[in-house]
Amino acid sequence: MGSNTTIALDIMSGDCSPCSRIEAACAALLRYPRLHLILIGDAELIRSQLSTGISPNRTLSDGITDLSDRITIVHASQAVTMAERPSHALRRKQDSSMWLAIEHVAFGIAQACVSAGNTGALMVMGRHLLKTFPGIDRPALVSFIPTALSGTLSGGVSRALVHKSSPVPAGTLLLDLGANVDCSAEQLCQFAALGSAMQSEVYDVDSPRVGLLNVGAEDVKGSATVRLAHQLIESHDGINYCGFVEGNDLYSGRVDVVVCDGFAGNVALKASEAAVRMVADRIRTGAGLKRWQQLLLKLSLPFLKPAVRQIDPGRFNGATLLGLQGIVVKSHGAADSRQFGYAIDQAVRAAEHNATDRINERLEQLL
Repeated sequence: MGSNTTIALDIMSGDCSPCSRIEAACAALLRYPRLHLILIGDAELIRSQLSTGISPNRTLSDGITDLSDRITIVHASQAVTMAERPSHALRRKQDSSMWLAIEHVAFGIAQACVSAGNTGALMVMGRHLLKTFPGIDRPALVSFIPTALSGTLSGGVSRALVHKSSPVPAGTLLLDLGANVDCSAEQLCQFAALGSAMQSEVYDVDSPRVGLLNVGAEDVKGSATVRLAHQLIESHDGINYCGFVEGNDLYSGRVDVVVCDGFAGNVALKASEAAVRMVADRIRTGAGLKRWQQLLLKLSLPFLKPAVRQIDPGRFNGATLLGLQGIVVKSHGAADSRQFGYAIDQAVRAAEHNATDRINERLEQLL
């Protein structure tokens, strides 16, 4: 990080205790010596946690000894619940931690914000306060899914992005992940441009390969919407379009961006996370194995753990609301402090790469 970066954190939203997000904030300050964080929520709770549960006075490697110099606390009298209707939150929760976090980005006080809160509320507030890029109808939730190449970024990874010896995941970007359940062909084409721009401008991938998720690779397969989207994306010279990809291509690394509607993307993501957790649990417990098999498994664990860690869903926590004129990162609502830290990592990298301006410039060439 060459210059100071300021990130606003919505401390109150999410399923877990706000204390886990405060802990993640302090850990992030240790990883990024030039990071400033704005903690937004119940000011009394935040101050109490900083002074008792987590000490802000810890020695950093660069000689800075007081993290509190890089923390600003902003009080919010409201919080958006996970079950709240987005329309109600938009009208009635304008002093909530979520609203104020996005507002700090809109006013240029912060370069990005992170929230573990209600996805629908986050999207409608983001659209209201930040607006979308010209030519983009709606933002899409986008995140990485693991591939055979996960863990390395083609443009290199800043040392600051190394979190517990694991680099920020790289691989295939999947969008949309659930913000837009029903999408038109034009919107899918817009998502293709957005995903290509993000891989190129934020993750330094030259001429990102884009695929459109379908039930088959042939032109006659899929719904009328998907077939029309195929034609629209194919007509864009600036998009390196590779055609249809199927579900078994998601983790192959064949493409850098996979485009789909939010229904398919959300199902694919959650099914994949459940499968990974099932495999990890089997490896950890040895359930269903005979005693000699459990012994072999125990001997193999040192070799298996790095592979399991590479596909840990928690490492991929942090989905960007791509298409907004500002950086908004959505953390999983149930993320613990470690996982919320990865969402902060995503926000820092996007801010460090001036993602908003660079993606906008790239979109002007594509749309």
